[in-house]
Amino acid sequence: MKYYIIVGEASGDLHASNLMKALLKTDSEAEFRFWGGDLMQAVGGTLVKHYKELAFMGFLEVIMNLRTITKNLAYCKKDIKDYQPDCLIFIDYPGFNMRIAKWAKIEGFKTQYYISPQIWAWKENRITAIKRDVDKMYVILPFEKEFYENKHAMPVEFVGHPLIDAIENRPPIDEVAFRKAHQLDDTPIIALLPGSRKQEINKMLTVMLSVVKTFPDYQFVIAGAPSQSSEFYKPFIKKEKIHFVENCTYDLLSVSHAALVTSGTATLETALFKVPEVVCYKTSWISYLIGRQLVKLKFISLVNLILNKEEVTELIQGDFNTNRLTKELTYILKGPKREAQLVAYQTLETQLGGSGASKKVAELIYNSLN
Repeated sequence: MKYYIIVGEASGDLHASNLMKALLKTDSEAEFRFWGGDLMQAVGGTLVKHYKELAFMGFLEVIMNLRTITKNLAYCKKDIKDYQPDCLIFIDYPGFNMRIAKWAKIEGFKTQYYISPQIWAWKENRITAIKRDVDKMYVILPFEKEFYENKHAMPVEFVGHPLIDAIENRPPIDEVAFRKAHQLDDTPIIALLPGSRKQEINKMLTVMLSVVKTFPDYQFVIAGAPSQSSEFYKPFIKKEKIHFVENCTYDLLSVSHAALVTSGTATLETALFKVPEVVCYKTSWISYLIGRQLVKLKFISLVNLILNKEEVTELIQGDFNTNRLTKELTYILKGPKREAQLVAYQTLETQLGGSGASKKVAELIYNSLN
């Protein structure tokens, strides 16, 4: 079978690469052409465009890059037509993928969506397009199945969360060697995960690093995003006890005592590594005010959304400041709040459905095509 896969960010690259590996085990003749990243390229096939060329964040940035986005859409459609795949696989990235899905359905291509757009958070009206343009939907969060089937009468497959596989299947780490390789001493580590896009990282790190002097018995380590060069982070690494690691966030989390994490998939990754965390989020006031009108959720972190209660503290916009961050970080370094988070993480993993998501999706896709 010929598979055409489209992702638009680092997390999609990770999950798509694991899906590709699983497809190769299920379909020995699998061929891949894709918009993705280095992890997908390592599996094999043809990379059409790297996700680093596709990441536009926020309403203003999207508007400013409309011409580029329009060109990418046109090029993608032509490339799919030339390749004539047996199946299109969309992974998250809805702003782009839903437009391609609409066109692809009209053209007669088979369309499968792995990792649903978060229409339960905002743009719920996308359900009309999804029901029209997507042949099969595979969801990774337990409440998504109920959302699709009970609220919108659309059958979907809950396959479990692929992060569990990604974490379970990673090679073991030698902590002593890791610390030595990155010039880290023996003091406990507080991981800083400030996001993946430049404007986001700038906002988040400025506040995250403002608490360093209050915690002299800890060392702070910035996790560099694969979408950014190490040069970009240099202005932030000025003080003692501030370190930087590149492209090894999972290794960092596996040896960390606590973490400050920008809202997104990283909040769930941190929880699955059993690292107590404070969830942070800040954007421009314009984007925040628009977002608050559009997004109707009790929580912003996946951890709290899945558990349906606030187990990890969320510091949003004005609450994300030096004083509040210092206070909340202190709570998770030791004491009852730290222990409560660790207990909640066990419940979280159970609710996510266990391992094997990539294998399940690969088999479901292959069987649906046969």
